[in-house]
Amino acid sequence: MPEDSNLLSALWPLAPAGATDWLLELCGDGVTGFMPPGMPDAAWVLNAMYEHERGAAEVSYHDARQARLAEGSIQPHPVVGMDLDAVGIATGGSLGRAGHPGLGWRRLPWAELARRTGDPLVPDGLLPSYRCFPSVKKEGSWPLGIAPPTEGSLDRESWNRLIGILTDYSPAGPDTVCLVYYNPLMLGAADFDNLHVRVGRLGDAEMLYDHPEVDFSPSNLWAEDRSWVLCTDYDLWATKVAGPRALIDAVIDDTEIEAVRLPWAP
Repeated sequence: MPEDSNLLSALWPLAPAGATDWLLELCGDGVTGFMPPGMPDAAWVLNAMYEHERGAAEVSYHDARQARLAEGSIQPHPVVGMDLDAVGIATGGSLGRAGHPGLGWRRLPWAELARRTGDPLVPDGLLPSYRCFPSVKKEGSWPLGIAPPTEGSLDRESWNRLIGILTDYSPAGPDTVCLVYYNPLMLGAADFDNLHVRVGRLGDAEMLYDHPEVDFSPSNLWAEDRSWVLCTDYDLWATKVAGPRALIDAVIDDTEIEAVRLPWAP
């Protein structure tokens, strides 16, 4: 077992059976993550997207991939006898962990892109997902100059900052006892009866982002006293934070992450 896996297991041992029973009762099943209601308030922390300093190119990810296939610099990837490169769309999006792409890229706020395009930040009645910013995409594919949000996971910078905010607004600070849940889809497991739940300190929560067996930020993280809950749904581009108004105001007002209230998803 790798050293980082040993450390995580030591600081975040498996929790007793039934740790998610209250979430199951509150939210329904947690196959993609237990999605809490406002407790009493809630905000959605938006997964980061980035734009290259040269701006959004006219060429889309799909156009670029098709050009590379045509010139032979990459090869098709047939699956079950079907050439997915021929029939699928390379959107530019991805699943799982993400972080700043590096030199030449800057974080592109959702609010800035909404002002630029006239698209709503999040369409009425929907949740933050691939359905956002339809006018930016060409036949479903993003321009090469934009790295869109990943699905199912907060980016590293937002995760770390959110842990900092939660620490500031939890009475026990870094010693706040928390539980963490990774849904079975993340683990590639079909055992939905034995949920992967661990218990540890909020001060050790940054390391959960690098769980050696998972490529995502946790599905749920919550304080043992149930004063706040996070949910990152496997199919969405945002993490819901449910808790007291003071905490939610702090999340909304923070300058390092981008978060919104959605009246239709309180």
